Amino acid sequence: MISTWRKKRASRRSNSKKQIEEKTMELLMVPSHFKCPIALDLMKDPVTLSTGITYDRVSIETWIENGNQTCPITKKVLKTLEPIPNHTMRKMIQEWCVVNKDHGIERIPTPRIPVTSDEVTVILRKIESCCKLQQGSESSRELVMKMRKMIKESTRNKRCFVANGAGKILSSTLLGFTEKSSVYEVETMEEILSTLTILLPLDGESKSILGSKSSLNCMIWFLKCGSLSSRRNSVFLLKEIMRMEETWRVEELLKIDGGLESLVKLVKEPICPTTTKASLLTIYHMVNSSQLSNEKARSKFVDLGLVELLIETLVDCEKSICEKVLGILARICNSQEGRKRANNYALTIPILIKKLLRVSDLATEFSVSILWKLLIGKNHNVVLINEALQVGAFQKLLLLIQVGCSENTKEKASELLKLLNLHRGEVECIDSLDLKNLKRPF
Repeated sequence: MISTWRKKRASRRSNSKKQIEEKTMELLMVPSHFKCPIALDLMKDPVTLSTGITYDRVSIETWIENGNQTCPITKKVLKTLEPIPNHTMRKMIQEWCVVNKDHGIERIPTPRIPVTSDEVTVILRKIESCCKLQQGSESSRELVMKMRKMIKESTRNKRCFVANGAGKILSSTLLGFTEKSSVYEVETMEEILSTLTILLPLDGESKSILGSKSSLNCMIWFLKCGSLSSRRNSVFLLKEIMRMEETWRVEELLKIDGGLESLVKLVKEPICPTTTKASLLTIYHMVNSSQLSNEKARSKFVDLGLVELLIETLVDCEKSICEKVLGILARICNSQEGRKRANNYALTIPILIKKLLRVSDLATEFSVSILWKLLIGKNHNVVLINEALQVGAFQKLLLLIQVGCSENTKEKASELLKLLNLHRGEVECIDSLDLKNLKRPF
């Protein structure tokens, strides 16, 4: 009896809650003129087009960015693509939110007014004139700081600055300050580096300016002597420049005293994971080609102990860093001195075998490529071959072919298996095959 009564009471309560929710939904019906015609949601930043129709800023800017130059409702061609903030509509929406706050409706915040193209042009011209007239660093720094603050306010502001050539002007300004070689401009250059990092990815012209001899010297100086944030920003920009993979840029970096050492130091003494990745990518682009300058870079990196450092990094690192490290090792092992240093390091073979089928398909391909370069040759290193067999190389390579891989990797794995098979009777496998973390493509 008691349980039946409790069930009926619970049922009545649930029914009453449903009725209250239905009434609340009726009361909280958003007025149609408060909804964006595109998103059909409550507008948070209403703006009006030249046709007189009001939309939410995010929705209409997305519409315009997709190449549309007409009003979505009237289909008329827009006289201007700059929407005007509708303050009256925004205040009405905010008042409605306040009235319905007891129903859980939060008041929409007053949005910041986005920067216009005219304002951006004025700021960029002032920065240019400060550099040309060689005015004090304080005024230049204040302008760059103001610009950086605007860019960080919204994605829309960033797009506006990029569209008006902010990257090119800041790169030219940095070059101008660098050529003056004034110690008083260091703080201004730090601000410029920080702002350029926010504007990434940069256009080709900006990269070309930053890739000049003076600009490269400036960034390497900050890598060696700057603060943590300056070192971080410098390596981000260097990564962007080296992506162009132009031989003469590598040659310029090789000429700068302490340039390569600074990149290696960022791997050895990491600031943060993103900085480490940026440094590794910069190194990768420097050693990737078979040009003479890239061969010189490989040789110098080997002399700096990069091979041993990278193998130690592989012991405990995340997937993205692991792939980049293996990619660099695969390129460095193209040189005889690179292979020699890898062969002489005790952890090389065990670490490479461990990474097979454990990290990703890309990491596996790089690992097989490195093993192939180290073990396949005119004079086989029997010690390395026996070591590979002891840590389970034969079983893993056999499994790799069965699981599936690219044709190039399959060919190399097959050659390695043929070589290892000749020496299988000499040693016994001491490391059981662990399939726990096996990454299967299917």
